[in-house]
Amino acid sequence: MRRKKIEVRSKKTGDRRFSVLLIFALMLSFMTMPVAAQSVGDFQMDEANLYAMTKQMGQFIRRFNYEEDQFGNKINPKDPSYHNKQKRQQSLSILFDQVTYGSQPDLQRYFIEDVTADDSTFMTFLGGRWYSEVSATFKYKGKDVSLIMILGVEKEGLGSKWVLNNIYFSEFNKLFPTGEMTEREKHFLHPMSHELDFMNIYKIFKEPEIIEYYASKRFEPDYLTLFFYEIKKGNLIFQNVDTVKFHVFQIKDWYFEVSWFNRNSSNAGWLISNLIYIPEKDKKDLIKFYEP
Repeated sequence: MRRKKIEVRSKKTGDRRFSVLLIFALMLSFMTMPVAAQSVGDFQMDEANLYAMTKQMGQFIRRFNYEEDQFGNKINPKDPSYHNKQKRQQSLSILFDQVTYGSQPDLQRYFIEDVTADDSTFMTFLGGRWYSEVSATFKYKGKDVSLIMILGVEKEGLGSKWVLNNIYFSEFNKLFPTGEMTEREKHFLHPMSHELDFMNIYKIFKEPEIIEYYASKRFEPDYLTLFFYEIKKGNLIFQNVDTVKFHVFQIKDWYFEVSWFNRNSSNAGWLISNLIYIPEKDKKDLIKFYEP
């Protein structure tokens, strides 16, 4: 089908406040209590909603590919309905946060039509180009600070593992502010400096806050190394995870974000919270932040 250019506004997603422990408790209560509504503490969920809830990211991937139905039943690869286009279209529609995309039905429809038009357009755990964004609280020099860790999936032997790819921490960004090009051009070592045994190299150290201006044009700050250094020095101390979301670039010409929604509804759990049409050639600059 002909792809259409779509401009959408990014949406901020809700916090993931439903803990893994509570999910486990809900699942356990569901298996042991044959009633129409289940409850744990002050939280109550209808049985039908608990079935429909996308409780794990692995479940999201299976439902995205239609390898599991909306009732949580895994589909045998030999079953005719496995990866079935029509059933998959229905399954994909329930993987959107309808609070956001109920008001944008055209965008949702274009995406579903595009994804199901190609039999090879499926998500894979080891397919690369999908990342987790983990927002966490750390102690930094005695104060609570927020820090974002970007993780990716990496092959390990016959299996795989999550690894740290990048870090966003405002204190690190302050160390390497982006200066104007005209300002940067004022700071350089003369090309004949070697003839004077680099006697003028002292200039580099006069203003340590802009020392990177004297680096190669190819230089880019390595925040992950800074993160490891501060951890090793004891300046950064992990406290707790605040929120988790996923960024998916696997699908050709599309990017989407998956976030956790905690509500007593069939439209709950891990759902698509942000969707953008973006040609493959334009993804490169975005993915740089997610790759090591």
